[in-house]
Amino acid sequence: MKKLMKLVVATMVAILFVQTTTGMAQAAKGDQGVDWAVYQGQFGKFGYGSDKFAIAQIGGHNANGLYEQWTYKTQVQSAVAQGKRAHSYFWWENIHNRATADQTLNYVLSKMQTPKGSILAIDLEQGASTYAVNTDLIMYAMQRIKNAGYTPMLYGGRDYLQNHLNVDQVIAKFGDKLWLAEYPNYAVTPKPNYNYFPSRTGIAIFQFTSTYIAGGLDGNIDLTGITDNGYTKHDNPVTETPATDAGQEADDTAKKEIKAGNTVKVNFSAQRWATGESIPTFIKGQSYKVLQVSGNRVLLNGVMSWANKKDVEIISTNTGNTTSGSTYTVQSGDSWWSIANRHGMSMYNLAALNGKTIYTMLYPGQTIKVSGAASTNRTYTVRYGDSFWLIANKLGVNMYTLAAKNGKSINSMIYPGQTLTY
Repeated sequence: MKKLMKLVVATMVAILFVQTTTGMAQAAKGDQGVDWAVYQGQFGKFGYGSDKFAIAQIGGHNANGLYEQWTYKTQVQSAVAQGKRAHSYFWWENIHNRATADQTLNYVLSKMQTPKGSILAIDLEQGASTYAVNTDLIMYAMQRIKNAGYTPMLYGGRDYLQNHLNVDQVIAKFGDKLWLAEYPNYAVTPKPNYNYFPSRTGIAIFQFTSTYIAGGLDGNIDLTGITDNGYTKHDNPVTETPATDAGQEADDTAKKEIKAGNTVKVNFSAQRWATGESIPTFIKGQSYKVLQVSGNRVLLNGVMSWANKKDVEIISTNTGNTTSGSTYTVQSGDSWWSIANRHGMSMYNLAALNGKTIYTMLYPGQTIKVSGAASTNRTYTVRYGDSFWLIANKLGVNMYTLAAKNGKSINSMIYPGQTLTY
């Protein structure tokens, strides 16, 4: 009887992962990864050290027309620098005819930074008014992507796609090229829950959560090995682009050669700062510009803490924007957060450097300082309910460093109205 029960359980597990006529997909490949937009910052962020790929938004077409995502090139560079596979996707909205489709595709294809053969997915957000026109335009776009030498994919929720175009016709022509999203809830979900799998044929990537980690991040699983496209068995790009070249240059740079101005990622495996304090979880996986190098230690901007070289990974060897007094011209759509993230700074430090607060309005064409904040002492007035952890998290600094800079420990009492230096 025990043997029979074991056989039944094994069979049920196998059914879950093997493709059947009901449309369940085979999770034989099983590599997990993330997708990035501007919200993940200049160099993106992985959820876990085991992640294998990232799909970065290149821009696309929305209600205001064509746009380019400023984070795209550096996110591709970052993924390659970390030995991951980088792919691309673009926004598809308000495209009602082939002329607009061509305009969008010409623009997107000219901006591609991932290698030939890699994924270029269409993120269908709002299509044409009719089912037939949507089907025609999506199939036309996917064929153009294929003709350009990339792997075409279609992203969306299962029900939305099925209600707006003939998905089966797309699969019949292009094969398993769907990247579908289905979330059971918004709890932190490190692994896919196949009880909420969007069962149907044609799925190659399953986006199983938008809360891959605390704070939010899309988590995806490759069901077929499609994210191998465009890469060798050692995860090197098959063809080169400026972004992949920059990523490989960073990947090939020895840690002993880290310089001030380089950007590094704090490894998920890192445990303690060079000064002995524990590294907070929210720091791990994040990228920071190096302010100083001293022996086997590097001082990280934004958190103002010393990390051991063995605990960081080089993301960019670019040493620009490191001299005091460097400036940046505000672009349309910029915010204190996006500018600070682009330059490896805390948005609070950036605003203070310019004599502003993060609530001060920015306008296109405005010139602001983007360096020099790290060496300048700023103050913060303690509010009711604050703690060293809350204040450090708010300011983008290390709570141990914050406490020490004020002659205290993280267990010291603080009170409303007290002024802290950071």
